[in-house]
This record gives sequence, structure tokens and C-alpha cells, in this order.
Amino acid sequence: MLDTQLVPEADRFDLWADFAVGSTPASIWTDRRAPFNAFAQLIDLGGVHLTEFRYPTLRTRRTARQIRQADSEMFQLALPTAGFSAISQARNESTIDQTGFTFFDGSRPYEAEHQVDETRYTSTICVHIPHARLPLSAGRVNRLLAAAMPADRGTGALLAQFLRQLVAHPEQYEPSEAQGLGGVTLDLVCATLARYADGEDSLSPETRQQVTRLQVVEFIERHLARPGLDPGAVAQAHHLSLRTLHRLFAGEEETVAGLIRRRRLEQCRRDLRNPLLRDQPIRVIAARWGFPDPAHFSRAFREAYGVPARDYRAGAEPTTLGPS
Repeated sequence: MLDTQLVPEADRFDLWADFAVGSTPASIWTDRRAPFNAFAQLIDLGGVHLTEFRYPTLRTRRTARQIRQADSEMFQLALPTAGFSAISQARNESTIDQTGFTFFDGSRPYEAEHQVDETRYTSTICVHIPHARLPLSAGRVNRLLAAAMPADRGTGALLAQFLRQLVAHPEQYEPSEAQGLGGVTLDLVCATLARYADGEDSLSPETRQQVTRLQVVEFIERHLARPGLDPGAVAQAHHLSLRTLHRLFAGEEETVAGLIRRRRLEQCRRDLRNPLLRDQPIRVIAARWGFPDPAHFSRAFREAYGVPARDYRAGAEPTTLGPS
């Protein structure tokens, strides 16, 4: 991590530029009339890594000469989370905000400008992907350079949500999970890019399966309160057979039905301790999260947490970790 406010004002921009550029030379300009306050963090996911930058208006250029000095052979997929970004590369250019990604190749010249909005800073999450890890042909990659791709629908929305969660709470993950998180990130990036480069046929069966599984999990999260949510409804929504759906989760720790049950119980547990809901009957909370039968909910909650729902609401601590 780097926070420029921890160093003298005169040193801030140069220190941040050295961190942001790293071993890949580039030219960076900013408005030096104002104090340069910026923040950066790097998250290593085992071959794939993420960076999050927050800074005032900036312009960046990487020339052919600078590439000859040092070529990292990295692609970058950028997602603004505040402000606006414009990038040009290979005679293409695009301007994006929080609803879009753009993609570029660090081994080719490019120019980028990042402009602030009403928050007075711009913020960007970048995924850095080694050339060798992206299973797309050169022709398909060329179509994507400096292209704008939606980050608010389809696989792009799933990827954006995943990236925001990672950079917002990296402390939630153990170092041993980095490699797996990198694999998930790469699968989602490949699926997002392939969709806009007509390259779905280049994805491995494992990547397709992983992306579909993540889409299923995200669908379940959005529809937990839906009374008819069960494996059959999930399969139908994704145009899958029940057998295919169950096969997707064959190597996971829980089944689709188990995932739905666990997440519903967790939502009930959260609401039972919410002081704003203390006057709501337990049966109302249970029904809101898919347990219309109070007796069934009472048994399920006690089995999961080791205490009755009424006692938990009154302050009793659970004696088990939760649904298994």
C-alpha cells in the first residue's frame, strides 16, 4: 500500500509515480498546483494481480521507446470506480465511467487520461494479466484494445462486483487463498473479454464451468427472498438441466440446495439481531427469507446454530458455526 499523505508534499507525486509505474517506464502528468493526494494498493493473486489507484486528474503515456526499455508483457483490464477514464491504443479510443471496462496491452504504445468527478478524485481497479495467461488469439485481442465493455450487466457485472469486493476487503482472505482467487479472477476476465471478441470457443471447459457456477451463486444471492427459489428454479433460470446444475457443484463443499438454505439462515440470523427489526415477529423474518413454515424454520435455525431463534434474538450466542 502507498498513501502519499504520509510523506512531505514535495515528495508525493514522484513517490506515487514510481510506485504506479513500477518496472514499466511511462510518462505521467498532473496538476502540480494542488497538493497531490493519492492512494495505491497492490494485491498479488499468484501470477495475476490487482491494483487500486485513487488520485486527482492524471495523464499517462507509454511510448514505443519506453516499451523497448522494459516490456512487462502484460495486459490490463481497467474498471473506474470514481471519475472518468479515456484511453487510446492501436487507433482505437474509448471513454468509460463506473459502468464500463476498458482493455489495453502494456506492450504497445497508449495514452490515457483520468478525470475527476464530483468526488474530486478518480479511482481505478486494474487487473494485470500476463500475455501467456490470456487464451485469445492476437486478432481477437486487437478488437478489444481501448474498447469499452459494459461492467453493469452480464459477466461484466459479475466481474466488476468480484473485483470491488476483493479490493475493498483484502483482509478477509488468507494468503493461501490467493492462487484460487487469481484463478477465479482470470476465468471471469477471460469470459468477459471472450464475449466481446467472439472468442467463447477459445475458453476451456473449466473456465466456462467456473463462470457458470459464479453466475449461479450470484443469481441465488439476488433471489434469496423469492419463495420458489430451489435447484429447479435455478436450473431453469440458467437454461440448465438439474443434472448439469448438480454437476457444477459436485466438487464444492455444499450443494445448490445447501447453499440456498445456508444463505437464507444467515440472512435470518442477521435480521434477528437488527435493532431496527426488533418489533417484527420471528415468523415474519423467517417468511421473508424463504421459510414460510415457522416450525420448519425453528428446527432449521436450532440445528444450524445450536440455539433457538428466540433465544438468539434475546442475546444468546450460537454454539455451532452455522449450517453445514
